[in-house]
Amino acid sequence: MFSQIVSSISMAFQALASNKMRALLTMLGIIIGVGSVITMTAIGQGAAQAVVAQISSMGSNMLQIDPGPTMRGGVSSGAGGSIHLTEKDAEAVKQSSFLDAVAPSVDTRAQVVAGGSNWQTRITGSTPEIMSIRNYSVESGRMFTEGEARIGAKVCLLGKTVADNLFGPNEDPIGQQIRIQNVPFVVIGLLKPKGANAFGQDQDDNILAPFPAVQRRIMGITWLNDIFASTISTDVTQQAIADVTQILRIQHKTQLQANQDFRIRSQVEMAQASEAATTTTTNLLSMAAIISLLVGGIGIMNIMLVSVTERTREIGIRKSIGAKPFNILFQFLTEAVTLSLVGGIVGVLFGYLASSFVSAQNGWVLIISPGAVGLSFSAATLVGMFFGWYPARKAARMNPIEALRYE
Repeated sequence: MFSQIVSSISMAFQALASNKMRALLTMLGIIIGVGSVITMTAIGQGAAQAVVAQISSMGSNMLQIDPGPTMRGGVSSGAGGSIHLTEKDAEAVKQSSFLDAVAPSVDTRAQVVAGGSNWQTRITGSTPEIMSIRNYSVESGRMFTEGEARIGAKVCLLGKTVADNLFGPNEDPIGQQIRIQNVPFVVIGLLKPKGANAFGQDQDDNILAPFPAVQRRIMGITWLNDIFASTISTDVTQQAIADVTQILRIQHKTQLQANQDFRIRSQVEMAQASEAATTTTTNLLSMAAIISLLVGGIGIMNIMLVSVTERTREIGIRKSIGAKPFNILFQFLTEAVTLSLVGGIVGVLFGYLASSFVSAQNGWVLIISPGAVGLSFSAATLVGMFFGWYPARKAARMNPIEALRYE
């Protein structure tokens, strides 16, 4: 049996070599299908990892507490319509044993002036805890202290985008004075660049300052826009959300969920939502790749039918000297599977090159799943067997006398 398999494979390659261009065109659908499956899977996994990394860069184990909608006269203010988050809420949230750090936050957009330059950017007011919660780090200079945060000192740290636009890439802004809506602030540090987040927003286009200075001197408000917190680990995210929800309901005297005037979001939920969207897109694209495999299979069947017709006399001669129907069926089926597998090998190489190019262009880590390669080869084999069966069966059932008479 083993010698028959080797002989059949050898004859299959001889048959392919005798019609190189026809074999190549036949394999094209398989090549595109297998290559597309590998490329789509690699792109999906690379994109998912990039999204997770970008979301993680926004904050490790982060919870974001926002004002929720309020109802006035039967009319909902919509998300963020409540102004009921206060410093007392931030202090109350610190009671949760599931949280590692808590930081009150206010933010606005404002025009910033330094010398003859100006730039509109986001101004965030918070406390030093925001650094660990949002994964900020100081590249040069220093972070403001708890004491400076408490008294609302007029000091700030600049993101790279703001520093470059106000002072240029070669000038050191530390110690310089800027004006935010005519309120003077002294630059005491530069934030380490973080790049764009998962939503395409430039995380370096911002200024960080003590929240009382931003809250009262720039915005003129007494409430908070957000409360940021980090959990002690991702494993307790849901417990932390439940605990914080209970604390704030007691704080706001709103035990019913319908009257809840705040909402809590976690990075875990955002990562899961992004991953689900990426997976859905990858699956849809992979379905298109599978259709290419089916088209390639139809091409194999057509060519094998042509091959059976062309080799009718050969089939008649082999049967007349003792070849059994199984031998004929096995030979043509082997040729179909070989054609499909060679296309699969070329498709894997094509998929690797295409994945490498896309990953390099987007700065993603190249991830080629062994499962995707195995699946592609399995699919190629099944396609060859399925679409090669009918031509092989037709050849095996030929009447040897009629085959020998065929011109």
